[in-house]
Amino acid sequence: MDTSSPASSPPIRVDTRITSQGQVSVPAAIRRKLGVAPGSTLQWTLRGDEVVVKKRASVTFEDVHKELFPNGPPKPISLKQMKEAIAQHARDRYAGR
Repeated sequence: MDTSSPASSPPIRVDTRITSQGQVSVPAAIRRKLGVAPGSTLQWTLRGDEVVVKKRASVTFEDVHKELFPNGPPKPISLKQMKEAIAQHARDRYAGR
């Protein structure tokens, strides 16, 4: 676990076991130090043969971008194309009224 902290604080090292379902309990001292509680998200990074665990922000801009554009950013379109698409959407939506 990444226990990086100010030089005055010694690292916190605690052993835990993995359950048969692959679950790991986060020790209370680590939870307190990171300020995490039930529902918090931890980010796991594999670096060679080490695992680094960090507290993760709730939602990042990158998370939103990946959800909106899972296959990468959309192809750019011109302002004229955008206006035509908006007009077409409005016609389609309100045509039956």
